[in-house]
Amino acid sequence: MAKQKPRKKRNWFTSLSFGTVAMVLTALLVLGYLSIVVPPEKAWFFTLFGLIYPVVLPATLILFVIALVRRSRTRLLLALSLIPSLFFAGRYFQISAPKDASEPTLTVVSYNVGLFRHGPEGEDRLKLAEDVATYVNSLDADIICLQEFYLPESISIDGWLGRHFPGYKAEYYMLTGKNWRAGNVTLTRRRASAKGKEDFEKSTNMALWADIPLDSATLRVYNCHFESYNISLAGLVKKDVEETERKLRRSITERPRQVAKVLRGIDSAPVHSIVAGDFNDTPLSYTYFRLIRGRRDSFMRAGKGFGATYSALWPLLRLDYVLYPRDLDAVSYRIDKVKYSDHYPVIVQFNEAGRNTR
Repeated sequence: MAKQKPRKKRNWFTSLSFGTVAMVLTALLVLGYLSIVVPPEKAWFFTLFGLIYPVVLPATLILFVIALVRRSRTRLLLALSLIPSLFFAGRYFQISAPKDASEPTLTVVSYNVGLFRHGPEGEDRLKLAEDVATYVNSLDADIICLQEFYLPESISIDGWLGRHFPGYKAEYYMLTGKNWRAGNVTLTRRRASAKGKEDFEKSTNMALWADIPLDSATLRVYNCHFESYNISLAGLVKKDVEETERKLRRSITERPRQVAKVLRGIDSAPVHSIVAGDFNDTPLSYTYFRLIRGRRDSFMRAGKGFGATYSALWPLLRLDYVLYPRDLDAVSYRIDKVKYSDHYPVIVQFNEAGRNTR
């Protein structure tokens, strides 16, 4: 009678470690999901769990596959933690864009130009600004929303915009410093019938709005730049921990207040609104889910591949958006990986689906 091979003893330490990693990843996912409902002023650190979601999700997926192969008891826990991601993952990655044979009637661009300071080493900022203007003009957009636009104080803003964006009407608001001006610029092919701005208290960030007449109705366009983190990735390791925490806490708690101010303006507007710009928040955040209510995400409707717009951490961080009302239909969406800024521009083409007066 043949001897039976002795069973291999299970390595309890490996099993314990695997289970611990599974529980940690599950907890991080759940905390990330909760970040969309927990107000940052009550628990600001929840936003950080939403921020790391693009790393935690693939790690959890890999562990889930390993758990299936090993028939680990943690596979059920991992599976349950992944279910909500069926709803969230599409805000970061789209497999295929819808095909639409109809011709678009409206093109919108949102681009954080990074104060024209992210070009090749030694390149003059004004030369980079001219390169950006040439590129943006090539997009032939109807509405252009620029954030972190910069010019020296010695140069006329109206004159510069008129020379470099012929055929466009410009609305802008600039903060002034020592020998410089910086802010948001909205360029349109048609003169705005009304315009305004939302100042944010104790902040260099802002939101502009302009009512733009279209063929069928009028559309309000919000050009937003919400509170920045103001943390340099290159210098992060050199920063004092307390200073870094202070900056994180401030930016995370300020953005909901700024978003609330914009939403009050949207709710009181007589027309529907596009909300575009650099939100400085990911699709798994409290502020994004406040802004998306009653609107659609153009990336989810017409995008393909990764939606990340922050070049330094591509494909992890999606910070720039074009959200639109339901009486428009996004038929084309793309992100151009041009190297003029630390952000990539978002280009969306729409069809008008009906009247948009309230």
